[in-house]
Amino acid sequence: MVTTTPNTLILAHLIKDRLARWPERDVLTFVDVARDGSFLEETRTYRQLWDNGQRIAAALDAEGMKPGHAFGIVAQNHPEFVDAMVGSSIAGTVFVPIDPRTKGKKLAYMLEFAECKGAVVGAYSVDAVLEVAAECPSLEWIWVIGGEAKEAAVPQKALADILEAHVEERPVAVDDPLLPMQMLYTSGTTGDPKAILSPYARFGTIASLGGALGLNDGDRTYTGLSLTHANAQLITLGATLHMGLRGVISRRFTKSRLWDITRRYGCTMFNLLGGMTTAIYSEPELPNDADNPVRYVLSAGMPAALWEKFEKRFGLKVFEFYGAAEGGLTMNPPGGPVGSIGKPPPTLIGEIVDEEDAPCAPGVPGEIIFKNADGSLPAVAYFKNAEATAAKVRGGWLRMGDIGYKDADGWYYFLYRKGGGIRRNGDFINPAFVEKELAEHPLVDDVFVYGVPASNGVPGEKDVVAAIVAVKDQPFDAASVFAWCRARLESSFVPQYLQVVPEIPKTASEKPQERFLLEAFKVDGVGVYTE
Repeated sequence: MVTTTPNTLILAHLIKDRLARWPERDVLTFVDVARDGSFLEETRTYRQLWDNGQRIAAALDAEGMKPGHAFGIVAQNHPEFVDAMVGSSIAGTVFVPIDPRTKGKKLAYMLEFAECKGAVVGAYSVDAVLEVAAECPSLEWIWVIGGEAKEAAVPQKALADILEAHVEERPVAVDDPLLPMQMLYTSGTTGDPKAILSPYARFGTIASLGGALGLNDGDRTYTGLSLTHANAQLITLGATLHMGLRGVISRRFTKSRLWDITRRYGCTMFNLLGGMTTAIYSEPELPNDADNPVRYVLSAGMPAALWEKFEKRFGLKVFEFYGAAEGGLTMNPPGGPVGSIGKPPPTLIGEIVDEEDAPCAPGVPGEIIFKNADGSLPAVAYFKNAEATAAKVRGGWLRMGDIGYKDADGWYYFLYRKGGGIRRNGDFINPAFVEKELAEHPLVDDVFVYGVPASNGVPGEKDVVAAIVAVKDQPFDAASVFAWCRARLESSFVPQYLQVVPEIPKTASEKPQERFLLEAFKVDGVGVYTE
């Protein structure tokens, strides 16, 4: 009789394998900050992750979900988020992580394009999902995290009720790590976001890189980044599970309580994005800043000007890295050159190329591209978008869409997003989403959104400016425009500046001319408003 060993690249098999080794280990601790400043925590052992995953798999089956069917997860970092990931892996379904701040047409697009038949939703986002339900005919059910089920156009269940059901173990429905585990949406800098069909192998392979990213067996990881994005999910969560570590995850990022959390739970590593670095550093300096257990931060976008100051103030080291959900990776461990994103690992070949795909000389900017060390291509597939898939791997290379350069010693440096996209706090902003919402404000006659160099100094990042032509003969109320944006847009998409101008300069083909707006823009200039 031939038996096969379950492939731990597949999440459910990984959890079951760890269950056999450490059934009662409190592998994950989820922390929220209460209004009185105290910490609220929930934990998950491998036993709980497995049993809750089984309950969710059974409930998915009861909803008519079949292998390959998709459902959304629109939630903050609750333990139920990971329960749903495990349950999906057992059932063979595909989950679609969506930032819970997403609203309106963008939310409708993300749910319907991915053909989500249901959604696991934080109670705070249920109304936003119901508001677009009519535009999502595929949506048949909603499970609510942290709230009660209510009568609505889409049938609801409280996820707490599902997790109290009797556990009846079922086999894992996935045996091929190349099958899709999830759809990870891109930021959509040049149009509607693309949905990356991310296979189990992608999660499992990145999860196995913990050692290469500096983790040791005795480390305790921490993240306040959202599990709806690849950074926290694939790196922090994945490495924690793969290495059998004990990890801590905040409900949401908190710069004011970050060090208190690391001290309370003995966290020795956390990961962050560039814009967060400046926010953390801008907190008032305290005598005990360096009195924390953090050994190093895993950073993507550490400003060179803050790098050594950040290390000294908080008594830690910076491990810089670069990558994307589709693939590609460079690493700069402590001791590497300040400001560099590092070098590719031995599993990858990297290059900087010009518009003709010719390698650039040291110091000359070009596009960052990768392929596997054996010359093959990393597997990339965008859901229902063969054209974008082909463009991403054109010429036998994974094309990152980012501009950078190499120095004479082969260290890579990131400069900016190709095409001048707006990157803010690690997210790429689609100006069209911002322009659409602003155009509907009663005081706005015309609008164009662009970026200016970020005031926080993060390389490659920009602050968002909305150039506005106001409706004539009405006083312009900047406060109402900012409030309008905050009610309709994710926080990263809300402009930092409103630049009121007589007209948007345009070409004969009605294309806005950004350079003239940039020339006229001054942070404290006439017609420029901030909140």
